[in-house]
Amino acid sequence: MTATTATSNRTTASTGGTPALVVVAHGSRDPRALSTVRALLDRVRALRPALPVHLGHIELNEPLLPDTLTALGAGEAVLVPLLLTRGHHVRRDIPDLAAAAPARTRVAAPLGPHPLLVDALHARLTEAGWPAHPGPDHAVVLASAGSRAPASRTDTSRTAALLAARLGVPVVPAYASAATPTVPEAVRALTARGHRRVAVASCFTAPGRFATQSAAAAPWIASAPLGTHPSMARLLLHRYEEALMTDGAWERRVLATS
Repeated sequence: MTATTATSNRTTASTGGTPALVVVAHGSRDPRALSTVRALLDRVRALRPALPVHLGHIELNEPLLPDTLTALGAGEAVLVPLLLTRGHHVRRDIPDLAAAAPARTRVAAPLGPHPLLVDALHARLTEAGWPAHPGPDHAVVLASAGSRAPASRTDTSRTAALLAARLGVPVVPAYASAATPTVPEAVRALTARGHRRVAVASCFTAPGRFATQSAAAAPWIASAPLGTHPSMARLLLHRYEEALMTDGAWERRVLATS
């Protein structure tokens, strides 16, 4: 997936310097989410010590994204959503907030689908007890937050297909809200097909209500949220670099399919 929404007429090349990386998290009432996101940003900083890295939330936690962008003044920044699909926040909320800010910004693509995301999902499943050589009775439910946006469900389905290819077992996308099947429905469907070892892969960036509910529906094992896995830090930097190299192509495609 290419990855940028240009929100200014000025380009990185014309202004010089290193644009800041602004990681845009959703926000959560669960205090574990904020601490997880902050720890993930520390991993990003360790990988790129010279890169200015900032955090902004869409809601519920501080700093809120408008405040982060205001603090940057007229500086340049690439906003990388800490979100996994092209839902409403990625397609509308983040670009609108970016366009209203004094900073010169680009908005990168969400983190999924991408092989690095699958690396993190696979690793978390392995940590939870997924075997190196699964049998025909194994299967996975890929638990995602859910969205009414068709593009979001498409992205989750693509991530599920990538994970299925990696694991060699069926992987069914399921949702904690706003879309079907639900996680319990997907578990029941796989069980009815004879899969006695059904794992739930948590396709969530941090702990929270949806991740907890999805894990509770697992009849066998459930992986932890993606959190601070090294592949997540690498993926944030990949989307940042991708946005700098792509001149508005993602914005044009998003608008064409809205």
